[in-house]
Amino acid sequence: MSSASAFFTRWRVRLGYPLAILVLWFARPNPKSILLAIPVGLLGLFIRALAAGYLHKQEVLTVTGPYAYTRNPLYFGSAILAVAASIATYSWISAAILCGYFALFYSVVMRREEGELRQHHGAAFDEYAQAVPLFFPRLVPAKLSFGSAGSFSFAQFKKNREYRALIGFLVLLAVLWILWRSSLLGRY
Repeated sequence: MSSASAFFTRWRVRLGYPLAILVLWFARPNPKSILLAIPVGLLGLFIRALAAGYLHKQEVLTVTGPYAYTRNPLYFGSAILAVAASIATYSWISAAILCGYFALFYSVVMRREEGELRQHHGAAFDEYAQAVPLFFPRLVPAKLSFGSAGSFSFAQFKKNREYRALIGFLVLLAVLWILWRSSLLGRY
């Protein structure tokens, strides 16, 4: 792993907290922005939940379900959640921080993980990478010469603790609602 890749992997979450404070500082939410963000966020959460129900981390190369459309459906769902958060904050500065952070950190993290998968799964991963895009999904699922049918498993969803994304999104909306309410009392 390169030193840059190691930095981005190690600091992805650590830098997320102070950036979240900045995002909230610049946020100017209102009921309309929060309500508009909800369906976008639900789409991102749905994609993440679906992906988590297929993903068997460190066990097999997952190539079915949403993984037949994009190699990174969890991150794709997260990107949609970042867009939802950007909408909810109703601030171009907050949106720039969110989208810039996501684009910078996750592009590096996806490439690092790609290298790990290639090392672990060899030619199977190479065939998968040829057929399935890194981030933006295909319109139809890829047909590979290997891999089982695989299906969604609620037990796997729970094992991957994907419910935490829902909790995080709800907390964000609640904090933004509180910020909006406090603005009515003279915060802004």
